[in-house]
Amino acid sequence: MTDTTRSARGGVPERPSLDGLEETWARRWQSDGTYAFDRTKERSDVYAIDTPPPTVSGELHMGHVFSYTHTDTVARFQRMRGRTVFYPMGWDDNGLPTERRVQNVYGVRPDPSLPYDGDWHPPSAPVDDAARKNPTAISRRNFIELCELLTVEDEKAFEALWRRLGLSVDWSLTYTTIGSAARAASQRAFLRNLARGEAYQAEAPTLWDVGYGTAVAQAELEDRERPGAYHRLRFTGPDGREVLIDTTRPELLPACVALVCHPDDERYADLVGAAARTPVFGVEVPVRAHPLADPAKGTGIAMVCTFGDLTDVTWWRELRLDTRVVIGRDGRLLPEPPAGVPAEPYAALAGQTVNGARRTLVELLADAGDLVGEPRPITHPVKFYERGDRPLEIVSTRQWYLRNGGRDTGLREELLARGRELRWVPEHMRHRYEHWVGGLTGDWLVSRQRFFGVPVPVWYRLDDTGEPDWSHPLTPDEAMLPIDPTSEPPPGYEESQRGVPGGFTGDPDVLDTWATSSLTPQIVGGWETDPDLFTRVFPMDLRPQGHDIIRTWLFATVARSHLEHGALPWHTAVLSGWILDPDRKKMSKSKGNVVTPMALLERNGSDAVRYWAANGKPGMDLAFDPAQVKVGRRLATKLLNASRFALGLGAADALRAAATQPLDTAMLAELSGVVATATTAFDGYDHTAALMATEAFFWRFCDDYIELVKERAYGTGPAADSARAALATALSVQLRLFAPVLPFVTEEVWSWWRYGSVHRSPWPTTYEVGRAMEAPGDPELLRLAADALGQVRRAKSERKLSMKADVPLAEALGPAAVLDRLGTVADDLRAAGRIAKLDLLPDRTTELVIACAF
Repeated sequence: MTDTTRSARGGVPERPSLDGLEETWARRWQSDGTYAFDRTKERSDVYAIDTPPPTVSGELHMGHVFSYTHTDTVARFQRMRGRTVFYPMGWDDNGLPTERRVQNVYGVRPDPSLPYDGDWHPPSAPVDDAARKNPTAISRRNFIELCELLTVEDEKAFEALWRRLGLSVDWSLTYTTIGSAARAASQRAFLRNLARGEAYQAEAPTLWDVGYGTAVAQAELEDRERPGAYHRLRFTGPDGREVLIDTTRPELLPACVALVCHPDDERYADLVGAAARTPVFGVEVPVRAHPLADPAKGTGIAMVCTFGDLTDVTWWRELRLDTRVVIGRDGRLLPEPPAGVPAEPYAALAGQTVNGARRTLVELLADAGDLVGEPRPITHPVKFYERGDRPLEIVSTRQWYLRNGGRDTGLREELLARGRELRWVPEHMRHRYEHWVGGLTGDWLVSRQRFFGVPVPVWYRLDDTGEPDWSHPLTPDEAMLPIDPTSEPPPGYEESQRGVPGGFTGDPDVLDTWATSSLTPQIVGGWETDPDLFTRVFPMDLRPQGHDIIRTWLFATVARSHLEHGALPWHTAVLSGWILDPDRKKMSKSKGNVVTPMALLERNGSDAVRYWAANGKPGMDLAFDPAQVKVGRRLATKLLNASRFALGLGAADALRAAATQPLDTAMLAELSGVVATATTAFDGYDHTAALMATEAFFWRFCDDYIELVKERAYGTGPAADSARAALATALSVQLRLFAPVLPFVTEEVWSWWRYGSVHRSPWPTTYEVGRAMEAPGDPELLRLAADALGQVRRAKSERKLSMKADVPLAEALGPAAVLDRLGTVADDLRAAGRIAKLDLLPDRTTELVIACAF
């Protein structure tokens, strides 16, 4: 391994190697503060990145490597362009994923009724399946401490991988979404939302995950195809008229509050305004009309239950129907029937699971003769929480909401306008944002009935009977934040007054993890805690993220910033695609096709893996291809060897000299065009185009230019000096062009002959390359010379001769103008091709032909 601990130029090693570069340079960058943010710079000199904080309750996968590499190329490019880069790293460690991981690792479950046990200690090692199935109950506080303990260990593993990958973050800016600063910022923003009327509490139908025991927001839903069955039920209309209803959820019959048909459906026009009776229970329900009823679905008339699905909620709200809730938070039917529903038939359902109640009710319907025909099997989409494994129910609960335009057209238009202000990369991703905002049907539900999260920072007075006064929450002063109302009393109260009539109770809920993550620019930027820093980094320049969380993280961050600051949180959003397996299927743990990156990084080197990642454009999916990783390693190895060769010719001492010979200026002229292309590409957040242009030139540089010029460069005199000067400039420029993608190998080579870090060196410019030429060069001349040399090589290959074989005579045929240009580099061509005599024969052919005589 190369000794790279030297502080100045290290010289060229005898056997350069890629092995060990990651550990060496990661340590050196940290000790030298290579990527430290300079907070003395003015805002115009700062480039601020709102880095995605990965969830640390699992393993990093190739999708993380893919997208975070893209962001790092931006950071490195901007740093070399003279900006001080604000590039923090965060860990998203609160919320359901962490809780589930703790429960699985340690076989515990939180029980808020238990007291804190200061002597309790977790198992010393992960538990077995038996312990997971029969978890130990521990107090809420013990459980939270266990979550904190495990996330610290997870974060260490994540940081080690990020350092191995070479992310140029400033590690002194690291934060966690459950840390003190994040909790204070999240609670401060919530309290200000509350004071402005943007946060409110309501008892309302709520999407509920029975498995997790918590409310779920609209943005966290996903449809999954599940088997079901249509059951045809016989209702009784006026004068004994038969009214048939198709439903997939017969167990909700006791929750039926109306029948609904389309206003233009003539089949049921005479029923609208009348009433019908439910089978089994005999409850009278109104028949109403609503445009959401689909005449072509089932029998064209549906039963409205409180609540079977989101359409039921819409009908219930807009038609002002009664409420008959039958499903509790545990996913079982409530022990008592709702008002107006007879107890006797309901008793058979009480306490049953949804599936059990469905079977029982189908039997009751059949016995009563009100089940028409046999159930008809179907497959249909069912709502799930994106992390859950049981279908969602809709239960009536008291929750906290944030206004997001779902019920306020004025706010919706403002947020749509914010989306149009934002620069989207790629541009078409803006339509996903607009589709989401335009389709919102309600405000953002931000409270969660969990434990490890940011507590909702309010308390409630208890009246003389011990009932909470929900309408007048008690709030802390911002100077008190962060607070936990379940363990701290509100101002003016003592802890002894908790839970007693005339005293208080703390809000037991926590905020949705997105309610905190939506404030990452404020959290890391020092909002209200470090005003000087905040003015230098906010609004930020870049939000990089996945396109699948536009509706959650991106939209929520825009909404919070709009409400609090009246501005966008950043100027540009760059969206990443997905990583696909070799069969072009999305990688996921459930499919078992996930590739974890650490072994790949260790086996192939980080630069090779970064090369693969950089071949994916923003917004585009990329298949994982081990062969592409190997191409990246070959490129990094060639960069080592070509650099060693060029420096061995004395290029390091010729850096400030000018190139004078036609072939040298031709190569530099082409390189100038590459610099322009790569710069434009990086400015447009197209790292892939920048890499492609740089790589294509590099292989021509190695295969053509070096081969053509090396004999001259070995010599002495002005022509040799010109070759060495051109090699020096080309090597210096190419190392910097590759640096954002291949940080380790470029830093290693830079250390052989230059001072400082390549990543702190200025980005190359066309002016710099032009200054290295005594006169403007002709970029096509290098291609012409390479074509001629290629024909000579083919001639030797066809005769199975060594490339070092001499060519006594070569004749160059072609248009006179072409041969005139070839004549300017004839000496280099003769030397590279080992041609004793080269004759130029103009106008014998229409294209360049090199005929060799042996």
